[in-house]
Amino acid sequence: MTMTELLTDDIRSHIGRSGPPARVTVTRVDIQKYSAATGQTRQAFLDGDEAPPLFHFNLGLPVLPLDQLRPDGLADDPLIPELPLKRIMAGTCETTFHRPIRAGDELVVTRWLDDIYEKQGGSGPLIFVVLGLKIETAGGEPVLDELISRIAR
Repeated sequence: MTMTELLTDDIRSHIGRSGPPARVTVTRVDIQKYSAATGQTRQAFLDGDEAPPLFHFNLGLPVLPLDQLRPDGLADDPLIPELPLKRIMAGTCETTFHRPIRAGDELVVTRWLDDIYEKQGGSGPLIFVVLGLKIETAGGEPVLDELISRIAR
């Protein structure tokens, strides 16, 4: 495959698409469970007052049974079109925290496909998929902005 064959117009047409906003109420117990499971030591996290920095990782995504997950333990992402390269690796993550997530927060989580582009790697072509995430309060106060990339090879 040459570089020009990898990303079709159909694949590129997915850029800018977003999923429906997810509304999430953060509970003290949610924060406490996450904090215990990830070995947090800060008392505000353990008490459930404030969420640790990566608490948002799957916020707003559905909980699926194991048989609906890929072998890598992740679910297929409906925002990402079928790609010609199948091995998916983690890429970069750029997160801007505007304020902590706190118990009682009513949050709106919005995800979108920010970009898809290709590069030639040392062992062949690579496709970079960039996903955007915005979390804000129900009142519109910014909480977190994030861009993450996944790399297909």
